[in-house]
Amino acid sequence: MIFITAKFPIKPEYADSWADLSLPFTTATRAEPGCLWFDWSRSLDDPNEYVLVEAFRDGDAGAAHVGSAHFRQAQRDLPQYLSETPKIISQSVDQDGWSELGELAVE
Repeated sequence: MIFITAKFPIKPEYADSWADLSLPFTTATRAEPGCLWFDWSRSLDDPNEYVLVEAFRDGDAGAAHVGSAHFRQAQRDLPQYLSETPKIISQSVDQDGWSELGELAVE
């Protein structure tokens, strides 16, 4: 799978609205057949930063995502709400979902 984590620095005046502002992009991405997950979290250290954790089935699914109409629309719509360019880590991972964190196993 392609596993991606990205940090989105949001302008302070839009930080509380980010979930709504990004909802069309989020909804469309989650509906893609190759999307495994697409989850936003707000940083505990910086209330103006959102972290996106996403995964796609494979490189073809990732390419389909980047080539989609909703991705192009997000490229037009979302930068106006950002204080700077998001940072990203994208890696191919040899698994198809989450593994259990054995060090914190719940008995």
